[in-house]
Amino acid sequence: MFQTEDLIPIFGIIFTFGIPGLIILSYIYIKHRERMRLIEKGLTPDEIKNYFSSEKIKSKTGGMYSSLKWGLLFIFIGLGIILASILSEIYEYGDDVSFGIVIMFAGIGFMLYYFIVKNKLSTPLLANSNEFKTKED
Repeated sequence: MFQTEDLIPIFGIIFTFGIPGLIILSYIYIKHRERMRLIEKGLTPDEIKNYFSSEKIKSKTGGMYSSLKWGLLFIFIGLGIILASILSEIYEYGDDVSFGIVIMFAGIGFMLYYFIVKNKLSTPLLANSNEFKTKED
C-alpha cells in the first residue's frame, strides 16, 4: 500500500500551496467582514474609501520617524557588536554574553528612539507657535 516516503511529496505540495492560500483567503474574508460592518453602521461608500485610504497611507509611511528608529537601532547594534568583540578578546567569555550585550544595546537604541520621538511630539513646532509672530504697525 502506501509507505511514509510516498506521503512526503503530497504533504509538501499541500503545505507549499495550501497554507499561503488559506492565509490569503482569510485576509480577504476579514477585509470583507470589516467592510460589511462599516456598511451596517451606516457609513457611505465615500467614507469607507476615505477610511481605507488613510489606513494605507499610515501603513506605507511607517511613521514619520521610521528612519530615525532604524538608524538608531543599527548604530547601537553595531556598537554592541564592537563592544562585545573587544570584551571577548580581553575577558575570553562565551558567545552568549556577546549576544546579550548586542541585545542590550539594541534595547538602549529603542529607548533612545522612544525618548527622542516623545520629546519631538510633545513640543510644538516653533513655526506654528504664536509666540514669535510680531504685529506689523
